[in-house]
Amino acid sequence: MVKIKPFKGIRPPATLAKEVASRPYDVLNSAEAKAEAGEKSLLHIIKPEIDFDPIIDEHTEAAYERAVANFKRWKENGWLVQDDEERYYVYAQTMEGRTQYGLVAACHFQDYVDDKIKKHELTRPDKEEDRMIHVRNQAANIEPVFFAYPAQAEMDVVIDRIVTGKEPEYDFVAEGDGFGHRFWVIDDADTIARITEIFAKIPALYVADGHHRTAAAARVGAEKKEAILKSGGKYTGHEEFNYFLAVIFPDNQLKIIDYNRVVRDLNGLTAEQLLAALEADFIVTEKGKDIYRPAELHDFAMYLDGKWYELKAKPGTYDDTDPIGVLDVTVLSNLVLDKILGIKDLRTDKRIDFVGGIRGLGELQRRVDSGEMAVAFALYPVSMQQLIDIADTGNIMPPKTTWFEPKLRSGLVIHSLED
Repeated sequence: MVKIKPFKGIRPPATLAKEVASRPYDVLNSAEAKAEAGEKSLLHIIKPEIDFDPIIDEHTEAAYERAVANFKRWKENGWLVQDDEERYYVYAQTMEGRTQYGLVAACHFQDYVDDKIKKHELTRPDKEEDRMIHVRNQAANIEPVFFAYPAQAEMDVVIDRIVTGKEPEYDFVAEGDGFGHRFWVIDDADTIARITEIFAKIPALYVADGHHRTAAAARVGAEKKEAILKSGGKYTGHEEFNYFLAVIFPDNQLKIIDYNRVVRDLNGLTAEQLLAALEADFIVTEKGKDIYRPAELHDFAMYLDGKWYELKAKPGTYDDTDPIGVLDVTVLSNLVLDKILGIKDLRTDKRIDFVGGIRGLGELQRRVDSGEMAVAFALYPVSMQQLIDIADTGNIMPPKTTWFEPKLRSGLVIHSLED
């Protein structure tokens, strides 16, 4: 069963929340972040390379040092202020009329080590190390990770009582994407205690987004524990560094959107030869110039030479009893990208790129029409149940399978590792 706790959040005053809050560090490149960052934006802390002219490498010592200096300055200026008491928080996001309500809590690193916090993606050591440096240097989790939990009726009641019983601390619509963000502080002792008890009965949490941040936070917690034990100090497991920042949503409120593929060339084939090769494993139907969106599992859309096609996988080309084999990313990778286009490794092959569904299928068409890419493939989205099945069986999804939207806003609350 998982262990969570309330914490003394470091967060902006209500009047500054919209100014301080930012998109996550991995959503924007440095140039985009520099253009977007206002004076008080958290981007100066999570992407400190933007403070230099010209922009410097984000992995340099100077960038890491600037992040620490900026975090300190934000607190000194009162742009970030720590709560006096440990709290839970509720963070609600609204996108296109759909709202999801997450509990903001501190999760224990040992649950990640013990596979009670379940992952579905591989992580890269270099990216883990980069995130670890930030956590070590700041002695804080500046940005939250995005978790899911099996929906619980009692938690639904608790959250509903909170959000209907008081006005939110923060309530704003972010510029650019137009998504709504609301944030409540849970300061009732009985409610806090009951939330902790409810989660103590939940068998597992699932990483939705933020695998590298989760791994990095867990490694920092583990190394701090090891340092205490090696020095002969007393370790209780309750020290604040054992915990890291997460926003945890009920699984039935989350929606995964499509994550699509574009390929630079046809591996020496003509368009006609590609279409002929596809007919071995797919029923291929020309759909014309209007965008075609896959309607169900094992149904794909392809854009080629100014036309959209439906590719319906033939029975026997997929395995619906296998958590990995049932995924459309697996079907496409095996039967098209590898078998026909010669793309063996999605992580390293420069001939392929990935486009999140938030950009729309028009972005696929644009990249092919521009001549940058030769062909595009749109996939039916993965379901939360598929993600959970894969995580529960200890499997790993192929690269670039899930795209969650909306993304968590960073800077609404920060977790300090210091007691």
